[in-house]
Amino acid sequence: MARNVTRTELKNIAANAPQGRHFTKSLTSSVHNLTFISHSSKDEELVEGAIEVIASHGGVPYIDEVDPAMPSHTSEETAELLKKRIVECKRFVLLTSPNSKDSRWVPWELGVADGKKGIHKIAIFGASDSAGVDSWSSWEYMGLYPRIIWGKLEGHANELWMVYSQRTNSAVSLQSWLRS
Repeated sequence: MARNVTRTELKNIAANAPQGRHFTKSLTSSVHNLTFISHSSKDEELVEGAIEVIASHGGVPYIDEVDPAMPSHTSEETAELLKKRIVECKRFVLLTSPNSKDSRWVPWELGVADGKKGIHKIAIFGASDSAGVDSWSSWEYMGLYPRIIWGKLEGHANELWMVYSQRTNSAVSLQSWLRS
């Protein structure tokens, strides 16, 4: 059965990641192949696991906190630069958790991505407290977007990370989605 990842699993993925795996700190390397990872600042410990999943499937994660061009304090300039980065990045992944509801930036970034990229270049990466609980998906608009989940995909012998569209009841491997 396909399912979302838990917060504990994402932390374990980060802890077991190969040393030396780095994500994009600048946009000098092929900006159009980057995957923008939107997340709550309270989920810093989960971001590393999401980075590992994306990177190990051929994506090049972009995280705004390490972008040297970002202002030191949030401002209008921050918002303008975030918009620019979302447009520049090929894909947009929204890492959601119970903390996402409290974030001012998470829904705003998703709205920017939706307006600039369209649904097929956006995926929700839900991290919940347990495998069967995904209350984050109860937000009315979350059902619009494909989700990054773990499970069995037809045509593949083993479980894998995939991008699943509930609307079309179809999925592709995460690697295929990142490369398309």
